[in-house]
Amino acid sequence: MLLSMTGYGRATTSQSGKTYTVEIRSLNSKQNDLRLRTNQQLHKYEMQLRRFVLDQVQRGKLEITVEVADETGGNAVTINAALLDRLYDGLKERMLSLPPEHVSGVYAGLLRIPGIVESGSNRLADDDWAHLKATAAACIEHLNEYRRQEGEVMAADLSSSCTGIADLLTEVEKYEEQRVQSVRDRMEKHLKDFMGRGNVDKNRYEQEVLFYLEKMDINEEKVRLRQNCEYFLEILNNEDTVKGRKLNFISQEIGREVNTLGSKAYSPDIQKLVVNMKEHLEMIKEQLANVA
Repeated sequence: MLLSMTGYGRATTSQSGKTYTVEIRSLNSKQNDLRLRTNQQLHKYEMQLRRFVLDQVQRGKLEITVEVADETGGNAVTINAALLDRLYDGLKERMLSLPPEHVSGVYAGLLRIPGIVESGSNRLADDDWAHLKATAAACIEHLNEYRRQEGEVMAADLSSSCTGIADLLTEVEKYEEQRVQSVRDRMEKHLKDFMGRGNVDKNRYEQEVLFYLEKMDINEEKVRLRQNCEYFLEILNNEDTVKGRKLNFISQEIGREVNTLGSKAYSPDIQKLVVNMKEHLEMIKEQLANVA
């Protein structure tokens, strides 16, 4: 199973006249990053909510919106009528001399005095936490379902690209004998040219040829590249939910072997295969940037 880092989830529940809404957007990120927006003072439950979400989402840049709507009126705005009446009585005589259009301005000024208008408490109550946590769990499930669906498509693309590299590797063998023979022929021609010029140590020259051909050997690169491709597919298809970093490390090893294979190719046909391998590898890197 593969998870994408990008996704969206939303859940809403209602309990005892209150409506709880949690919305999560997930974006690409190398590290965990969580931004929380809410109309509530979560107080002691904020860290619990953050940990609860991060433990289940595990990787990505998360934007979480939490809303708690109290339909019972418990958090409604109230007016301190007694204080307002006292202030009004003190200004009543002076207001009689004011033009009618200015009276409304006096009322507006009174409402701005501290203590006249009071809002209900918007702090999350202890009883609300269980309902909010259940809503967050439902939201995370929707988010992860979205990420799983996108991950299935990405897994198919990654598997195809890695298999493509392995298939190209098998084609390298068709050109190996021709590659070595071509180098031998070229070096023998050079030897004959040098032999005609005088003092050339033929034994020493043959030793140099053998050393050169040994440096051209690509069997180790082929073996390691094949093993890395097999390991990549093994990790891709296992049951771990978070595997992006591990797959990225393996892809780097694949890249090293492909580059070494290209530097030791000495064959235009093998070079073409290497170029195609690098194309598949770039596609893998692009996909892995979005894998959790």
